[in-house]
Amino acid sequence: MTFFINNWFLFATALVSGGLLAWPLLSRGRTAGGISPAEAVNLINRERGVLIDVSEPAEYVAGHAGGAKNVPFGTLETAADLPKNKAVPLLLMCPTGARANRGAAILRKRGYEKARAIVGGVAAWREANLPIERSA
Repeated sequence: MTFFINNWFLFATALVSGGLLAWPLLSRGRTAGGISPAEAVNLINRERGVLIDVSEPAEYVAGHAGGAKNVPFGTLETAADLPKNKAVPLLLMCPTGARANRGAAILRKRGYEKARAIVGGVAAWREANLPIERSA
């Protein structure tokens, strides 16, 4: 017991370093089911996922993922232009990914169980060298 008392700093250091190593695994849960752009492309190609940009119209015009449909975040609760088939994956994005994460939660409440946010949004999409479109 005196060994533990005399060397408490070693145990504290081990505990802190273990926590820092485990942090990435624990912080994944905060994305609430968020996926990477590569995973989104797989869902689009394999399961006919629908890419939805929840940005405001001005943000959407400035640059959005190729093939993304614009449904502004404020209209998600009542939007009628979403797919009728609620089993299809809905992949939400915005410039940073913050609104998309909240939007995915709203759509899951509406019955779209496969609604997922793309972590990092349009910025991550661009960084992954995936197509970006600009509207006129």
